[in-house]
Amino acid sequence: MTAIENRAPEMSRIVKIDRLPDAPLRIEANEDERRKLAGRFGLPALHALVAEIALESDGEEIAAKGSLTARFDQACAVSGEPFANRVDETVALRFVPQYSHADSASEEEEIELSEDDLDEVPFEGQSFDLGEAIAQSLGLAIDPYARGPEADAAREDAGLDDPETGGAFAALAALKKD
Repeated sequence: MTAIENRAPEMSRIVKIDRLPDAPLRIEANEDERRKLAGRFGLPALHALVAEIALESDGEEIAAKGSLTARFDQACAVSGEPFANRVDETVALRFVPQYSHADSASEEEEIELSEDDLDEVPFEGQSFDLGEAIAQSLGLAIDPYARGPEADAAREDAGLDDPETGGAFAALAALKKD
């Protein structure tokens, strides 16, 4: 097992397959969960994380549809300074039994995934962790290259906007001079 597989989820919400709720579930991260998730995703702070998810059984598979909203501080990709950001995402997942994902192909064989396959979350037994799936959805929704309000000023101060001294080609030219 890898370290990630051994890690306890920061926000676990176990749902039993034989007891799916009729009404949508509201999942809200508490302060400790938000602190741990902020660390996991490299955020200075996670102020709020709320998901409203409706679950529907489709044979052995469970469809999960709803919304995810989060408010957090994030480091600007240009300046490194923290700034307030948010995510408002639609969630559409399908929880599928682990055996349907059994690897019958050799490691050398290329497997092509359809768009629907990307939203499948395998589970074992008679329950699945909806909280961890929401946490993973948040991680995928965060833009790692988000620019804060001071990004343009930071670029200008560093001379990155000057075609003579900034940008990738200027960096390559500087290497060539050495």
